[in-house]
Order: sequence, then structure tokens, then C-alpha cells
Amino acid sequence: MASNNISRRQALTVAVGIAAAAGADGVFAAAPRRPNILWVVSEDNNPFIGCYGDKLARTPTIDALAQHGILYRNVYSNTPVCAPSRFGILTGIYPESCAPANQMRAVAQFPREFATYPEFMRKAGYWCTNSAKTDYNCSVDPAAIWDGQGKEAHWRSRPDDRPFMAVFNYGVSHESQLIGVTEGAVQPAQVRIPGYLPDTPGIRRDYASYYNLIEKMDGQIAARLAELDADGLADDTIVFYYSDNGGVLPRSKRYCYDEGHRCAMVVRVPDKWRHLAPVGPGSSIDTPVSFIDLAPTVLSIAGLAAPAQMQGRAFLGDRIQPSVGLSFGMRNRMDERIDFCRTVTDGRWRYIRNYMPHRPWGQHQAFAWQLRSYQEWDATHREGKLNPAQARFFGQKPYEELYELGSDRDQLVNLVGDGSATAVLRRMRSAIDEQMLSINDNGFLPEGMAGEGFIPSRDRRVYPLRRVMALASAAARRDPRKLALLRGNLTSPIPVLRYWAATGLLMLGDKAAAARAELRALASGDPSPHVRIAAAEAVAGLGDGALALSVLAPLARDASSWQLQLHALNALTFMPSQPAILPLAREVAISEVLYVRSAARYLAATLDGSFTPAMRIFDLQLMLKKMKESGGEA
Repeated sequence: MASNNISRRQALTVAVGIAAAAGADGVFAAAPRRPNILWVVSEDNNPFIGCYGDKLARTPTIDALAQHGILYRNVYSNTPVCAPSRFGILTGIYPESCAPANQMRAVAQFPREFATYPEFMRKAGYWCTNSAKTDYNCSVDPAAIWDGQGKEAHWRSRPDDRPFMAVFNYGVSHESQLIGVTEGAVQPAQVRIPGYLPDTPGIRRDYASYYNLIEKMDGQIAARLAELDADGLADDTIVFYYSDNGGVLPRSKRYCYDEGHRCAMVVRVPDKWRHLAPVGPGSSIDTPVSFIDLAPTVLSIAGLAAPAQMQGRAFLGDRIQPSVGLSFGMRNRMDERIDFCRTVTDGRWRYIRNYMPHRPWGQHQAFAWQLRSYQEWDATHREGKLNPAQARFFGQKPYEELYELGSDRDQLVNLVGDGSATAVLRRMRSAIDEQMLSINDNGFLPEGMAGEGFIPSRDRRVYPLRRVMALASAAARRDPRKLALLRGNLTSPIPVLRYWAATGLLMLGDKAAAARAELRALASGDPSPHVRIAAAEAVAGLGDGALALSVLAPLARDASSWQLQLHALNALTFMPSQPAILPLAREVAISEVLYVRSAARYLAATLDGSFTPAMRIFDLQLMLKKMKESGGEA
């Protein structure tokens, strides 16, 4: 997709396409009246909702919306965590197209010639408000794009009778609410525990709390809809309910399984605007819908064409576009842990590709491990009491995974290698490859390496994506027959190719012994710190721990780049222990960067033997301090 070398103001004018009708204030008075749009957005939940067939759920408000609206059965966030997901919703751009928006949490540079969906809507005459969560993972200033932004933002603040686009976010179902216990109608004995989890009291407690939190959320949505009715606006307002990413129970949020990506979405379209809907009230749609489709959809409802920047497809409005029938998802850094996965689903099958299979699924993450369910899963693992399906989370990953969701809802039976699934596997592989190329996926660039971003990463002298994909695939397959290919790329003039060559040799372990001398030279002298980190961890695995530490320690201490500190700390966490690592970890554990502090604290606790899964690694006071300083997200 080509970028547009035009200003943001020009982009807005081009997108609405009716600049001649605009008055001096930019409101398009000549345009026909359009419906109001209300988004009620819950945080962090899978469809534990009655209209999705969950018999334990108590969600009468959402169920009623579905009865009078459209139920989308296969709805997916494009990332299994909030900040990258919200970047895609706001901009219509996949976060991995504009690194570091694909990392959790970062500040990507949103191209100046592009605009967000509320900017387009405002130019078309809508009054746009957001209450109150932003967390957009990029350089966009929330105050500049909304007519009203903050807890008090409301459609009632509009100065006249113009149509509104109002967003309300509900945090009662957020991950943080599971740190305690929420009593309610659903009791721990009633819940179903999936096959990948042990059946422990804490896990049952968190599942029951989750149901009870969603019931509370449903009540909050009911109160908002009652306001709409009281204002006499229900017949003029299209209402969307959706959740911003998948759930927060273990192996959901941050992970590329269905539980991480699958969300709920119900849309109620009043009779007056029925012509903007593809089906009638009370209908359901099975075709997959992704959150990357939300921005072009609201523009379509407003009668606007989506600009070229937007990579999704409108599913409501004047400009409904045919679905590709697939939803794509991703994972790169999640909090303090570095990983790299890509996934695709058609609603029946889910394919996952792991580019860093040497890292376990269950890397300790300080925030998530505040949940008792994660603590008990980890503790039961350390006690050796898990069965193979439950223990898999703490082991290394395969390069590829393929699951048939109808017969295997918990995604336990990997069908890669099963002859009956060969055609599906080929189709899904091709879909991932085509998607990564078409959106110029930045994910192969380690965070902070030159070339990140929507426009810079299109320079093939810096980021030859097709070559990088082939090399990273060879690396992640951990095939010793690719040793010569990996060694040959250690001398490439392109840093990202050297990085994946070194990472591939790291993943080969002892089978890369023939490349020890080249890796030592790379660790000691490569101009790219990311390459030095990968090479250092590789040589540590080949017995050169002292050299590795001499490379990694200065980078772990260097507070000028917390991203590089994290890369170094992750390498130190997984390489063979050296006596000098413990004092280094304790030194860095006082960092004012929350992710760096968490990674260093965990490393120190594991090295000195004090770590237990229930140990409080996450520093809540530092998070609150950072939130106060930033005026919002930590």
C-alpha cells in the first residue's frame, strides 16, 4: 500500500470528498443527516456472554442488544492486548505496520499525512467524544482529535444538534480487577476449567470472579443505554458493544490463542437506519470481523470513503466491502517479555507461527502474575503436578501450530504434521505470508532498530522484508541444515539480517558450535546493539558466558534506552547463570522504568533463590507514580 505524501489537512479533505460543501467552520451543512454512533467498549473479555451460548453468564443488556441487533459470532482483536489493539482501532492501520505500535506499550510515530477516524468524522460534521481511556500506543495527542476527551466527555456536551460519535470505555472487566475476589451469582464450583489449566481453587475463583465482573459490566452498559433512551436518541443511534481485546484468564490476554483474540461484538441498528445494515435485527453473522475493520466501518456509516491508509473493510454503512474471511493477529513484546508470533483464523481453524520458539509461552510477566490463577498454575508446575497438556505452557514452542476449533476449543491438539490438515495448513501459511508482505510487517525489527515505522520500513535497503522473512523462517525452524545460510548472513551489511542470523544460531544451540568464532566477533564488535545481544546470548549457550556478560552488562545498565535494557535483561534471564549477574540484576532493579524494574527484580529473585510464584514482583507504587506523571496510562 503506497503512502500519501500529503498533509493531514489535505488527507482529511480528500477522504470526505466533498470539500466544496463545507462551510467556514468545516461542518458539511449540505450533507444529509447521518445516524449517531455510540460505542460501549468493555476491557479484556472473551464472550462469556449469554447470547454467545454461555449458560453461566448473566448479561441481559448485551443479550437484549443481540435480540434486537446483529450478533457477530467470530470477532477478533488484532492483538491480544489493549494498547496495540487500540492503535489499530483508532487509525485503521495494523500496529505491526507502524512499529513500535506492535509492542506493548510504546510510542509509535503516527505519519503526519494520515489522520485518525475521529478527525475524519469531525470534518464530516460529527461531534466526537471519548470517555475516557486512550492508550493509543502512538504519538497522537488525544486532546487534539476529540471534541471531548476525559471522564466527563459525553454526547450531551455537543453545542448543537449535529450527529455524534461517542465512545465510553468500561474497566470493570479489566485484568487488574481479577487481582482480588469478586463475589456474585457465579460460584467457583460452577465454572468450566479448560484442559490446559490445572483445576485449583485459585483458578476456579478467578473464573467465577470473571463472570461476576462481566455481569457488573453489563449493568453499567444498561445505565448508559438508559441515558440514550431518556434523551430520546435511541431511534437515531447505532449502538456497538464490543470488548477491546480477548480475556485475561491464564493463556488469554497476551497470547495468540483464541482466548487472546476472540471478543464479543453486537450492533443494534434502529429501524430508521436499517438500510445501513447487511442483515435484519435478531440476525447473526459468522464471517470473521476484525477490529481493524472498525475505523472504515464508522466512516462508511457517516457516508465517507475510507482513506488509503486504512487496511480493514467496512462491514456496515453505505460502503460495505466483501470480507476476506480471515482475521490476522500478532504478538511482539508484551510488557517486559520479548516474543514474536503471528496468527490467522477463519473462525474454524487457527494457525499460529512462532518466530521465537526457544522462548516458552509461560515467560513470567510481573503484572499477570498478580493473579492467583497464574500463581497457582506456576506453583503446580514447579511441584511437578501438571499433566502434559497443562505443562506445555512452560516449555518451548513449536514453529507452527494448527487447531480445529470446533472439535478442540482449548487448542490442545496441534495438527501440524497431520495429513488430514495439510491443505488447511498450506492455505493458512500462504495467508500469513501474503498478509505480512502486504502490510509491510515491521515485527522482524527488534524494538529500537533503525527502520521502524509506517514509512521508514519501506526502504528495502534497510528492511528487505521478503529476505528477512525467509531467513527468520529458517532460523525459527531450528534446522541444522540451515547452518550455512545463517552463518552467511552474519556478515550481511543489513543489521536485521545479521540479527536473525545470530538469533537462528542461538536457537540451534550446540548445533551452532561451528559458528562460535563468528558469533564471538559479532558479540564483541557489531555496530548494532541488538545484534550484539543476540550473538552474546548465543555464545553464552556455547560456553562463553564471561564474554556474553561483558557484552550484556553495559547494555543492561544503560538507562538511555530502556528497550535495549529489556533486550539485555531478557538475554541474561535465559542464558546460563554467571555469579556476576545477580549483583547486576539487583543494581538495575531500582530502575524508574516499570518493565525494566520488573525484569530485573524477577531475574534477581530467581538467581538468589527467593522467587516464588506468589512473590510480588510488580511495583504498583511505581505504576501509580507514572500514571500521575503522565496524566493517564502507566
